[in-house]
Formats: sequence, C-alpha cells, structure tokens
Amino acid sequence: MARLTALAGGVAVALVSLVPIVLTAVPAMAHEHPSGITDLVTPAVVRVEATSHVKITLLDHIGELVHVERSYDVPIGVGTGTVVNPEGAVVTLTRVVRTDQDVAVYAANRIFAEHHKVKIPADFKRHKLKDDLLNHHLKECYPPKTDTATCIIDVTTEITVFPNVSPVDPKGLKADLVYAGSQPDSPAVLVPSGRVVGSVGMPTAPLADKVPDQQGSPTNVAGFLGRPGPNVQHTVEIAHLGKGGTGENGRQFADPENKVDEPVKLGGLVDRGMRGAPVIGDKDGHVIGMLIGGGKDARMIGVREIAAALAKAKVAPRRGAIDSTFEAALTRYHTHYYTDAAPGFQRVLELYPGNVVAAGLLKTSLSKRGGPEDAGTKQAAAPAAKSTPLWPVSVAAAVLFLAAGAGAFLLWRRRGPDEEPDLPPPLVATPQPNDDGAGQTVMVRRTQLPLHAIPQQKKVLTAQQTATKYCTACGMRLGHAHRFCGYCGHPSET
Repeated sequence: MARLTALAGGVAVALVSLVPIVLTAVPAMAHEHPSGITDLVTPAVVRVEATSHVKITLLDHIGELVHVERSYDVPIGVGTGTVVNPEGAVVTLTRVVRTDQDVAVYAANRIFAEHHKVKIPADFKRHKLKDDLLNHHLKECYPPKTDTATCIIDVTTEITVFPNVSPVDPKGLKADLVYAGSQPDSPAVLVPSGRVVGSVGMPTAPLADKVPDQQGSPTNVAGFLGRPGPNVQHTVEIAHLGKGGTGENGRQFADPENKVDEPVKLGGLVDRGMRGAPVIGDKDGHVIGMLIGGGKDARMIGVREIAAALAKAKVAPRRGAIDSTFEAALTRYHTHYYTDAAPGFQRVLELYPGNVVAAGLLKTSLSKRGGPEDAGTKQAAAPAAKSTPLWPVSVAAAVLFLAAGAGAFLLWRRRGPDEEPDLPPPLVATPQPNDDGAGQTVMVRRTQLPLHAIPQQKKVLTAQQTATKYCTACGMRLGHAHRFCGYCGHPSET
C-alpha cells in the first residue's frame, strides 16, 4: 500500500507539471519591460554649440590716432549632449565647449587685415608682416595685454543648447559651463542659465551602472549632424564594443563580423557633429558612454567617467515625471498595445510640448489603434471558440491515471493475492482517571472497519475475554480496569 501511495503521489506531481506545458499556447498577460533601445534616450539628446564673442579695439597711432572697434563671433565647438536631470543639466565633451586655440589671436588677425588692408589669414596663428612698423604693431596687438599693447580685447563664451523639439526653438537654451575636464575628450557638465522648456522640466536619459564587459556587445549611437529642424532629425547608428580599454583614452569599436570598419564610420559622424553623442546599450537602452575621437578613430569613454564629472560638478543625475509617463507609454507601445499607449504619449506632450519622439510614437499608436496589429483589440475580440481547448489536458490526465492503475495492478500481482494487507493497529480504549473505580464509565469510540479486517478484530476481542477477572469475595465479574467490586465493594487486588 505504501508503494501504491507513492505511485499515486508521483502521478499527481506529473499532472501538475504537465499543465503548464499544455497551456503554453495561452497568450501571456504579463509582458517584460521593453528595452526601448534608443527611444528612452533620444528625447534627451540635444545639440550643443559654443561660440566665443570677441570685442576688440585697435589703437592705430601710426598716423593720426584712430580707435577701430570690431566684434567677432568665433565658433569654438559643436557637438551632441545628453540631458541627465529635469533641471536641464547636460553632459558633453570638453572640446565642444572649450578650445585650446586663442580666439584673441584670431580677432587680432581679422582687425589688422581689415583696417590696414594687408594679407593676414583669418586663423589662430601669429603671423609676421614685411613692413617692420606694421609688424611691430601687429605683435603688440597679440595677447597677452601689455602697457604698450595696440589692441584691447574682451572675450566671452556663449554656450547654446538646442533641444529635440518641434517646432524648433531658434534661440535655444543658454547654458553655463560648470565643469570641464583636463583633456579635450573629458566630460564637461553644463547647466541652463535661463528658462527650461516644459512645465516639469526636460526629458532625461537613464545612465547605466557600468559598461558591458563582453567584446562585440551591440550598442547604438544617437546625436545630431546639425541644428535640429524639420530637415535635421536625430541620427542613430549601430555600433559594437571592441576590446577592453577604459578611462579617458576610451574603448574601441569593432564589428564582430568584420563587415564594417566601425571606427572609420563613427569617426565621420564625430566630425559632422556627433562628438559627445550618447552611446546606448542594447540590453536596456541606458547610456553607457559618450562618443569621442574623430577621423578614422572613433572611441567611447564610459559611464564611469561621466558619473565622476557629474559628481565633481555637484550635479545629481535623476529622472522626472516626464520620463515615468513616457516610459509607461513606451512599454505599452513596444508590446503592441497601441490603444493603451496613445493616452500616455498625449500626456507626455502636455508635460513637454514639442517632444519629437513622443509625437512620432503617438502618431503611430493612433494609426494602429483598434487595428489588426493592436494586441489589446485582438485580446478583447478573441471569441471563446478560439480559446485553447482543454481536451489535451483531459487526454493527458486519462493516460496518466491509466498508467497509475496498471502500475497498481502489477504491484498487487507481484505481492500475491493471499498476502495479508497492511492493517492499522486495533484501537484500544484508554481508561480515564476517576476518584472511585466503582461504576466507572469508559468512553470507547467505534471505528467502522472494512470487512476483511473483522477476523483480525475478533482475535483482539478473544484476547480481551481471556483476561477477564472475578471478585474473590463474591464471585462477581470485574472489568479489566475495576479496582473494587461493583457488588460487594471488595478490592479487586486481594
């Protein structure tokens, strides 16, 4: 019997394990969070432009003393940045917002060439003129400023951030440089110096915890090749991480299939405006680094360097209300629940008008809402007749029960028909303590025994009858638990 019980238990376990396998055809209601790839980051990608504004006054005293005033706007860097908190803090590269070239030298060359009508290239190099007097005055115009300087120069740098919005913000957002790295390809941190678009701030990009270690890990690079506008949308390019390499020297890119020379491909994008663009991990759509280099050698600095720069700038990266609303809608969108996703994207546009990515996804959601691709509509309209049939479960259960019966029969045949079955031990009444043994009442519970157990019970009763006692004084029969005779009161022990 014990073996039969164990077999029955095994059958039950097998049935339980079979049900999930059969029901795999039932559509799952829970969905994994989509990676989003670039969708989580592109709303927070911005164009960064830095310009030095130079005011210069030339003191021309070669002939009659003349003050010549000019002002020049000198572009010193363009690139891509990423917003990391709702207040509008941006991370980009130092070379985008600071230059090693002296713009004062550029202004001196320009004003001297224009005023004295001499050929001097409009560049950042110090030049020499054939005319000794003019050459002397030109040298006195170059910085640094001295008591005999012929030029008074004032330089200010203006940094403008152009967000990814539509319609385009022609003026952009003015920003201040609060941290710059020691190297041109080190991270730099900017904070807005004025207004911020949106009632609750700006969209932000999530930062990863670390850079993937595995060589060949897929990534995406997102940025701008020009100032955002109707004809300039954000650009996304696929890339793969190469071997190791950390710190400000960066990590190489390499196509694991050797079909594309990725350093050259990405280097061209760097030179065209994607310097400092976020590198987005393919696993969860978080930023794992920034694009650096150029020419034929594009690389990536990791998120650890970004986090260190933010800490030195005392800027805390965090996400806001726009991001949580957008991510919830994005979850429904990537799982094809377009009807559910549309209100979320509409709410994002209320919080941050002009969000290009949300507007595009809303348009797609509305066009597919209620259509054949909408998973919510298909689920609601699915007829009961098309539900997963239960007959496979019934058939499997019947087969397993038949197998259990066959196993039980084989075990019974192996044991033999004449073998006594295992019976539970007989129930024996236990006397309750009483002050007086005379007239003691014993409560006995009756248990219904099967017919084949009756012979065994008779043997027990016969043994009990054999043990019957009699009073030695009057001869009356005593119960097996009586201490005194119920008739004469004589102790049963004497």
